[in-house]
Amino acid sequence: MEEINTSKEYNDYVSKKTPDSPILKNCFNAFWVGGLICTIGQILFNICKYNGLDETSCSTVVSIVLIGLSAFLTSINIFNKIGKFAGAGSLVPITGFANSIVAPAIEYKSEGYVMGVGAKMFTVAGPVLVYGISAAVLVGIIAKLFIF
Repeated sequence: MEEINTSKEYNDYVSKKTPDSPILKNCFNAFWVGGLICTIGQILFNICKYNGLDETSCSTVVSIVLIGLSAFLTSINIFNKIGKFAGAGSLVPITGFANSIVAPAIEYKSEGYVMGVGAKMFTVAGPVLVYGISAAVLVGIIAKLFIF
């Protein structure tokens, strides 16, 4: 292994070893896979609406089905392959959030249900939940003080 002495040598070494990222291809894959997930959700919504459910119930059914499908695909290691292919296209919709809860739960199952699954399930999604809830409370307080 060659010795690296300066920052420029390090940058040159990293640029030689790092493969180029196909940005256009990655963006296209994220776009169509994310769009496909949203289209599936819209089809489910329309089916629920056609069967007489109100919009709130339709939204609930669609969320539950997409979360369940994502959890199932994560459990059989298919969602991870979709994620590698589509990137943010599969991780940004609600399916990605379900994956971020189920994947650590599966990974740490061998450590037991309390110290493994229970303690590690929210390692990825936990900070997102804390930030989201905290931001919602803060915006709610500001809205209450200044708008109403």
